[in-house]
Amino acid sequence: MVSILKGKFKNSFMAKYSKKAQSKVKKVMHEKKAGTLKSGSGKKVKSRKQAIAIGLSEARKAGAKVPKKSSSRTKKSSTKK
Repeated sequence: MVSILKGKFKNSFMAKYSKKAQSKVKKVMHEKKAGTLKSGSGKKVKSRKQAIAIGLSEARKAGAKVPKKSSSRTKKSSTKK
């Protein structure tokens, strides 16, 4: 029974990232740790989450397989005005 459930829900829980996307995020995290990672405005990145977001964004631009951005975040930010 457990093996059937594992197989059934295996792909629905975790997002799938390509090796190219993983390597981009890894490179960006090394830059962040070294203190050389800059955001779009030119300021130094201090947040781990922001560094991951930058890495995924670069991977998307490079054409790597990365899941789409969550639509709930864009809806929340646009309705806060």
